[in-house]
Amino acid sequence: MLLSSTISSLLTALQLSSSFDFDSACSLSALSSVNFSRNTTLFQASVVPAGSTIQFPDTDPSCGATPQVALADICRVTMEVETSPTSRINMEAWLPRNWTGRFLSTGNGGLGGCIQYPDLVYTTSLGFATVGANNGHNGSSGAAFENQPEVLADFAFRSIHTNVVIGKQITENFYGEAHKKSYYLGCSTGGRQGLKSVEDFPEDFDGVVAGAPAANFNGLLSWSGNFFTGITGNTSQPTFIPVNTWRGLIHNSILSQCDKIDGVSDGIIEDPNTCNYDPSVLLCQDGATSDCLTQTQVETVLKTFSPFLASDNKTVLYPRAQPGSESLLLTSLVGGQLFQFTSDWFRFVVFNSSFDPNTLTLADYEFAIRLNPFDIATFKGDLTEFKARGGKLLTYHGQADGLISPRMSEVYYDHAQDVSGELDDYYRFFRISGMSHCSGGPGAWQIGQVNAPGTSLDPDKNVLTAMVQWVEQGQAPDTIEGVKFVNDSVGQGAAFQRKHCRFPLRNTYDGQGDPTQPESWSCQEVA
Repeated sequence: MLLSSTISSLLTALQLSSSFDFDSACSLSALSSVNFSRNTTLFQASVVPAGSTIQFPDTDPSCGATPQVALADICRVTMEVETSPTSRINMEAWLPRNWTGRFLSTGNGGLGGCIQYPDLVYTTSLGFATVGANNGHNGSSGAAFENQPEVLADFAFRSIHTNVVIGKQITENFYGEAHKKSYYLGCSTGGRQGLKSVEDFPEDFDGVVAGAPAANFNGLLSWSGNFFTGITGNTSQPTFIPVNTWRGLIHNSILSQCDKIDGVSDGIIEDPNTCNYDPSVLLCQDGATSDCLTQTQVETVLKTFSPFLASDNKTVLYPRAQPGSESLLLTSLVGGQLFQFTSDWFRFVVFNSSFDPNTLTLADYEFAIRLNPFDIATFKGDLTEFKARGGKLLTYHGQADGLISPRMSEVYYDHAQDVSGELDDYYRFFRISGMSHCSGGPGAWQIGQVNAPGTSLDPDKNVLTAMVQWVEQGQAPDTIEGVKFVNDSVGQGAAFQRKHCRFPLRNTYDGQGDPTQPESWSCQEVA
């Protein structure tokens, strides 16, 4: 089978100067001549052959960095970059032997002091010179932010930009020529970083792939905290609903009401906006106390799937959680304790470490949203400079995401359109039905966003290669076809494929044909 022109060009190594010696170039002495724009200390430069297992002994344990197997020959460079007199980032550049002339920066997750090594493995295997940074602090805790505004600045915006600037410099010095095109790949906090780059540093990338972006960041952490402080409470309160009840009784009831709205009973709510779930059907009757909900618990469910409103009871601080997201939502947000990232943010940024975050109130949440340090909200929506230089933006969001409401990505898109005008020529957003947070879930979630077994490089089925095709060949993606493997195991074969539509179009079953085949669905305008 012949590779498509995009796949073939994606994997074709750049013809470098005949004098270029990859192994000799990969040394501290050879790289010492780089004229970095910021004070940079190189720690290590070594050739890592394909098939080698890379260990990360110096990574903070909270990052959970597992050993990675290199999928290509790379030169791995580690370094520290000063971002201010009181702050610095640790970063790595992985430079593949079979370089395609493309540069790529990866993002972070959560409160973000962890390099996303799986993304470096994935993208270097495709010939991208790839960089990643620790966002200005080590580990997943926010404790490093307390009384350290420069460290917080790194997290909000500066680390990802510095990572790009230094990464491009070391790439050009190493290969002897500059990159041809520059790309970004990230999800969650990494998605927010991608939007931040487009808004504030439009010159950094030609193509940005931003998954489940944590836009309206302050609103997001306040919404996350409000589940504990304003809706569910702890396990002893009458508002609390046990995890197993969310996972079983409530989830099954939601599917009973909403799964067939799209015409197919498959455990997936294709468009959660169509689901106005009524939990009153679960109200305990005739003295029953099991397999049902009290009136107070019914109200808890209603509040869970309602927008988070300001004290005026009108202004939406953050959109609702979407029905179908219960499996992740319940374990992280409604499990009877305050969400950890919210706790850290209010203890180490909004207030101080002596503050008890379990006492948070709506007034505190509104204060944090107004505070918005270093405009971390990432909600300007002004993409005009990025458009003017020819940049392309692709976002995607799992519709079963319970950590970041997928409605937020719709709100951001609509806001950007209000601010910047028509977006379709350079910004496309794909709603991935049944995808959880960044990956996983009951839907056809595998779209090339991560290096999962069975990942296709076909631009019709891969968000990264789709972006390359868009930037370099001018062909914008209309749909992204995802695949769901049985039990997420390639060896067990594909359960179904589905083409996910670009927003605002809705994926619609045509009413006939095999619903597991993408041809049985089409993208329709929302009535």
